[in-house]
Amino acid sequence: MALTKEQEIEYLLLLEAEAKKKEIDKNFKPQQGPQTAFLNSQADITIFGGAAGGGKTYALLLRSMLNINVKGFTATIFRRNSTQIMNEGGLWSDALKLMPLKGAIPVVSPKPTMKFPSGARITFQHLQLDNTVYDFQGAAIALIAFDEMTHFTKAQIMYMLSRNRSVCGVVPKVIGTCNPDPNSFVAELIEWYIDDDGFPVKEKSGILRYFLVIDDEFKWGDSREELSIKYNTDPKLIKSFTFIASSIFDNKILLEQNPEYLANLNALNTVEKGRLLYGNWRVKESAGMYLPKAKIEIVNQIPGKIRKFCRAYDLAATIPTPSRPSPDATAGPLMGKLDDGRYIILDLLHGRWTSNDVKKKVLETAKFDKNKFNRVINFIPQDPGAAGKSVRDDFIKLLSGYIVRSRRMTGDKVTRCLPLSSQWQAGNILMLAGDWNEILLNECDSFPEGKHDDIVDGLSDCFEELQTGKSWSGLIS
Repeated sequence: MALTKEQEIEYLLLLEAEAKKKEIDKNFKPQQGPQTAFLNSQADITIFGGAAGGGKTYALLLRSMLNINVKGFTATIFRRNSTQIMNEGGLWSDALKLMPLKGAIPVVSPKPTMKFPSGARITFQHLQLDNTVYDFQGAAIALIAFDEMTHFTKAQIMYMLSRNRSVCGVVPKVIGTCNPDPNSFVAELIEWYIDDDGFPVKEKSGILRYFLVIDDEFKWGDSREELSIKYNTDPKLIKSFTFIASSIFDNKILLEQNPEYLANLNALNTVEKGRLLYGNWRVKESAGMYLPKAKIEIVNQIPGKIRKFCRAYDLAATIPTPSRPSPDATAGPLMGKLDDGRYIILDLLHGRWTSNDVKKKVLETAKFDKNKFNRVINFIPQDPGAAGKSVRDDFIKLLSGYIVRSRRMTGDKVTRCLPLSSQWQAGNILMLAGDWNEILLNECDSFPEGKHDDIVDGLSDCFEELQTGKSWSGLIS
């Protein structure tokens, strides 16, 4: 039966409303990864970020809106000063683009506030001075959010914890975003989540820890029960805590829509680049003597044609144990020589596996490389001694049908790295953007004083092999 004119109009309006709702809902969908983990965190205190471009402010605003349909819900988002709140492109500006889509009515005076139909409110305030916290005496704030938490003092943060109370039924929480600042109180809070070189430990990101404050000193544990028994304390006095690391490499939307932002971060000086691009909490001016992060350009696509490919391995067969939690890893960087004379790092195999699993990974990687790039040299180093020759022979047999080369390793690691280092520091080494970038750059930047040099050894061998004029044959040198 044909629709009447009125029914047709009603149907079209319904379609339009549904399309508009879908478009609005897209604005409230976090990206998979750290953003989603941040929104789902159940910790009493959650800190998110540790590098620029990870979508921190957007995630903070989304998290503050999770309970806007609860009558009486209150959230306060803090910046250190009011200018940071109201700047064009700042916190309030971003909130204006997002919160009215959920029915919020923005009010600027006497303080910036978003009022929702349920009666929930989100206010934006500053803590300019240490004693500004006393303006909040008697306040009950269900959600306290610190945007750029490293800008606040320990005294401010600890006092505001006492204002984190709920009268609406929502469990009170404290959240914060941050960029690295080794001199901040936040650096102390997240110390467990950071490795010896200053970088977030991916496997620890999002893990719950617990703390108790005794005589102004933090006592940490893996559970409430542990701390309660150890210090004979009421479990209700113990807070849960987590740190969720993110960086621009987790923000796929930003990389697609604003790729030049990555270039902007890449152009920073060594210290700021280390903190904002790579999330280093202990970066020093002296870092990067041979392979500094500041001298490598990260690109989103291969610029030109590649004349030659090589993936070189530094082999290990040790898995982590309680007595040795960070043994040497198997590393297999893939590098190509561009037609303009520069070089590009395309991929990285990296992990700690048993001997059998290492062989499986190497064979799987060789198959992948052949399918994607066709002619790829697989370089297997020969360590000194009979054992080194035996390992080399095993992998040559394993890679039957692929291009394989090998040679005996001579000279110390630094000397072997020098040819690569010269081109690296001249800006002639590029790197394709990938989720492995941070692992590679962390090790390169800390060489030769870092804990590990497996990736550096592989890159040195890649570079040397790409210099040879040998044909694409599979002959072993």
